[in-house]
Amino acid sequence: MSARLLAFDLGAESGRGILGRFDGERLELTELRRFPNGPVRLFKSLYWDPLRLFSELLETLRCYAGQHGGQLDAIGIDAWGVDFALLGPGDILLENPRSYRDPRTEGMLERAFEIVPREEIFQRTGIQFMRLNTLYQLLAMREAGSPLLDLAQHLLLMPDLFNFFLTGDKRSEFTNATTTQLYDPRLGTWSWELVERLGLPARILPDIADPGTVVGALLPDIAAEVGLEAVPVIAPATHDTGSAVAAVPAETDDFVYISSGSWSLMGVELALPLVSDQALAYNFTNEGGVGSYRFLKNIMGLWLVQECRRAWRQQGRDFSYAQLTGLAEEAAPFSALVDPDDETFLAPGDMAARIRAYCRRTEQDMPDSEGVVVRVALESLALKYRWVLERLEEMLGRRLSVIHIVGGGIQNELLCQFTADATARPVIAGPAEATATGNVMVQAMGLGEVDSVAEIRSVVRHSFEPKQYRPRFDRGSWDEAYGRFQSLLSPP
Repeated sequence: MSARLLAFDLGAESGRGILGRFDGERLELTELRRFPNGPVRLFKSLYWDPLRLFSELLETLRCYAGQHGGQLDAIGIDAWGVDFALLGPGDILLENPRSYRDPRTEGMLERAFEIVPREEIFQRTGIQFMRLNTLYQLLAMREAGSPLLDLAQHLLLMPDLFNFFLTGDKRSEFTNATTTQLYDPRLGTWSWELVERLGLPARILPDIADPGTVVGALLPDIAAEVGLEAVPVIAPATHDTGSAVAAVPAETDDFVYISSGSWSLMGVELALPLVSDQALAYNFTNEGGVGSYRFLKNIMGLWLVQECRRAWRQQGRDFSYAQLTGLAEEAAPFSALVDPDDETFLAPGDMAARIRAYCRRTEQDMPDSEGVVVRVALESLALKYRWVLERLEEMLGRRLSVIHIVGGGIQNELLCQFTADATARPVIAGPAEATATGNVMVQAMGLGEVDSVAEIRSVVRHSFEPKQYRPRFDRGSWDEAYGRFQSLLSPP
């Protein structure tokens, strides 16, 4: 008999309900339902709509029950990091959660450093400095005198909020808790002293659960409403990248992973956090994994292409991603380059116009067509991957021989090939549904069906066929472009 495990994978653009059937050796995934997501702009603020998303979860559970009956072995939810909801008296939702792209955190890094030095924050948390981190969102509320902080009794990160809606349990799962920049890996709990010095309410921070923990059973009224029995809800690695990395089909430990989507998360697995002067200087981060830490760098990722496509569609030029990739492949190489992580690319907007403005500001030729814009974005991403790879090898003191790319970004085969070319490393791409795969398999671990991440990865290798990319022999042009690219980067 196969275990039936339902993964909810919530992303910034869409959510999916994916059924995993695991027979002890192989995993089979079936997408039950997909639904849109995205921030809602109200005046100058960006919000998420958690109640609509929760209704989508319930509809997906009804869909499962209608197709497969009332028995289900487990449910697990993963989502993006850092964003949170505040619950007040009687567990009332005090405000729709803000998006990490909301402008309220402008200037909050500098304000935090006036209170606690940058070096000390890093020593206490091991987390990279990005203004979107939970720490700076809370600090922005405090600086604005928000009454919600006084009213709040509980802070729940996004996947924890949906676990609460399903079960009534109010806990934070480890992998997502670490993304807040409020967790101290040395203490194995929240950094209470840092929270106090920043003037944030410590009382709202919940207990922390390990990935694979059964957080509760589906509440009886919800189970009856959707036609299911009392299904256990298991916290997988609730941070989507934590689930994706657990599903990397690596056989050795000399690999780099890239979880590729709107963001590219590129790094290695370590037994303990690497909190060093170099890691601070290069702004690397130590996020929780399944039995490990993910030492990595956040890179803006395919967000640049997604926003270009969205703006072009609004302007009446509706391209598929495949069409844009085809146009990029036909465009001339290395006409211009950008730093994908430049601050101007963070917020939603006309990304093609911003790329052209960046090129004008850096005295480069401005892209004059959709294909050139996309090629500039993809080549620049591949060169940023090379920069991150070199920094990883420098800090670890060893060579990393292969790059595993997982997630929906592997569908952009041109970027996968550019990555192999730019880094002079073989690239193994797959699975595309790495996040759902890791989610399902950590559920299986919580049920005792598998014992370790190594066993999970063995299952992944037996269940999915990856695609391999080898570096092509045009090193000179990539090396020349890399020299130009490095000149665009701000010094660490």
